Amino acid sequence: MRQSELDYFKKMLEARKLQILKNLENVRMSIDENTQVDLNDEADYASRDSNNMIEVAIGEKQNNELREIEISLAKMANHTYGMCEMCEDPISISRLKVKPHATYCIDCREIIEKNR
Repeated sequence: MRQSELDYFKKMLEARKLQILKNLENVRMSIDENTQVDLNDEADYASRDSNNMIEVAIGEKQNNELREIEISLAKMANHTYGMCEMCEDPISISRLKVKPHATYCIDCREIIEKNR
């Protein structure tokens, strides 16, 4: 992979990382706000709990993506970014443009999905 491509993906990953960190802060604030609201009946409690569960699920997905981004940035530092973790072939640029923190090429990803 050329240096210009690495720079492009690094900028993408860093921008997404910042966005996720903002999102996670918003999730935390939303949950905090929900717990401070005075509730009147069981329906209000159920609604708050449902909203909190949704916020927690969103936060978990965002945390997972953040971990994948951190791994990708570390791979850039040790010159292994863009290599499939299963077959060790290069991941296509078109795949990385869609998911810059991809760890598997398309073929290996399909194998993993079929085995799940």
